[in-house]
Amino acid sequence: MNELDLSGRLIPSTDCDSELFQRENITRVPAITINHTTIHCTRCGSDCEKGDAQLQDENYFCYKCFNLGRLDSSMELVHLPEMNQFEVIEPVLTWTGQLTELQQSCSDEIVQAFQKHEDKLLWAVTGAGKTEISFAGIAWALAQGLRVCIASPRVDVCVELFPRYQEAFANTSMILLHGKSEEKYQYRQLTICTTHQLLRFKEAFDVLIIDEVDAFPYANNSSLQMAAKRAVKETGSLLLMTATPNPKLQQEYEISYLPLRFHRHLLPQIKLHFCFNWRRRIYEGKIAKKVIKKVLEKIAKQQRFLLFVPRIRDLQVVDEVLTKQYRGERCWQTVYSADEDRMEKVQAMRDEKLLFLITTTILERGVTFPGIDVIIFGGDDRVFSVSSLVQIAGRVGRKASRPTGDIDCYIGNYAKNVADARKQIAEMNRRGKAIG
Repeated sequence: MNELDLSGRLIPSTDCDSELFQRENITRVPAITINHTTIHCTRCGSDCEKGDAQLQDENYFCYKCFNLGRLDSSMELVHLPEMNQFEVIEPVLTWTGQLTELQQSCSDEIVQAFQKHEDKLLWAVTGAGKTEISFAGIAWALAQGLRVCIASPRVDVCVELFPRYQEAFANTSMILLHGKSEEKYQYRQLTICTTHQLLRFKEAFDVLIIDEVDAFPYANNSSLQMAAKRAVKETGSLLLMTATPNPKLQQEYEISYLPLRFHRHLLPQIKLHFCFNWRRRIYEGKIAKKVIKKVLEKIAKQQRFLLFVPRIRDLQVVDEVLTKQYRGERCWQTVYSADEDRMEKVQAMRDEKLLFLITTTILERGVTFPGIDVIIFGGDDRVFSVSSLVQIAGRVGRKASRPTGDIDCYIGNYAKNVADARKQIAEMNRRGKAIG
C-alpha cells in the first residue's frame, strides 16, 4: 500500500506498510476504547457490551462492524489527510445527453451548492433522472481536481450506477466498492460504493452523494450516518437524493424538487385487488387463483415484470405454486438480500434472459428494467412501508418508449400503507400536472 491508498482512509494499522508510519502527518488512534461496562468502536462509532465483546486473550472486539474485518482493542486505526492528487483529463463529462428544462433547473442548483460548499436534498420522483441531474455538479467538482463519491445503501444500486458513471466520465479514474467486490482498493478520483464502505474513510471527499438516502440499511442507522458525515471534508458538500424523503430530511436540508419524470408522463397508479386470508393460505402452501392467473397472463404475453412478496419464506411457496401451474420452460428466478447468486440473477434480468423475478423488497428501488410491470403480493404486510410501495411502483413506466404500465397490488384487507402510497403518487401527479 502506498501513501495515496491511505489518503483519506481510516483503516487498521495492520493493513499498512510500516514505512508509512514514519510520515509526520499520519494519525494513529485506538481502534477500541474500553469503558466501564461497554467498549466504543472508533470505526463505526458503536458501543458494545463488554461481556459480549470479550476475547479469550482479554482483548475486546467490535461485533457491530465485524463484516468489515475484525477490530480489537490491541489494534490502531491510521489516517493520512486527503491529498487530491489527480490528473484531470478533458473533457471531464463525456455524457452527450440533454436535460429537460426542469432537470436543468435542479442541475444548476446542485452545481451552485457544490461551488458554495453547501448541502442539498434532491427530491425527484422515481424515473425523473436523478443520476443525469447530478452529472453537471460532479463534472464541475472533478474539473477542479476534487474527489467525489457516490454511495448507496444497496449493492444492486451501486452495480447498476457504476457503468453509467463510467460512460458519463470516461476520462476519470474510478472504482466500485462493495462487500462482494473482489477488486482491491485503489486511490481514485471518483468512488462508487455502498454506504457501509464509508466507514473506511475520513475527510476524504469534497463531494459526497448518497443515492436512495431513505433506504435500508442507511435510514435510521446512526453508525452509517456518522460515517457519511466523517467521510466528507469540513469544506465539502453532501447531496442526498431520493424520491421519498421523510419529514426529517425535508426539514434539515435545502430542497431541489422535481415532481415530473423526464419524459413528462405521470406516475402509474397502484391498482388494488383483494385476496382475503392470503397470509393464512400461503402458510398452507397456497396462493390466490387471481394472482396465479395474472402471472400466467403476463407470461403468455411475454410481458416482463417483478413479483414482490413480503418475506423471504414466501419466495419458496410462490415459486413452487407457479412451477406446478406453469407447464412451459422456466422463465424466472427468486432473489433476496442474502442470496449468493443475487447479482447474477439481477444481471440476467437486465440482460432479458429472464421474464420475471420473484423478489423481496431488495429490488424496490435503484434498479431499472425497461418496460416492466409490477405485481405486489401481500401489499398490506407491514414490511411494505409507504415509501417502499411508492418506490416499487416507480419501477414501472421509467422509459420514454413505454412510459406507462401496470402495478397490481393484492391485499387481504384495507391497508393504510397502500392507501397512503396511492395518495402520495396522486399528489406527485397533481404537482406534475401543475408544471407539465
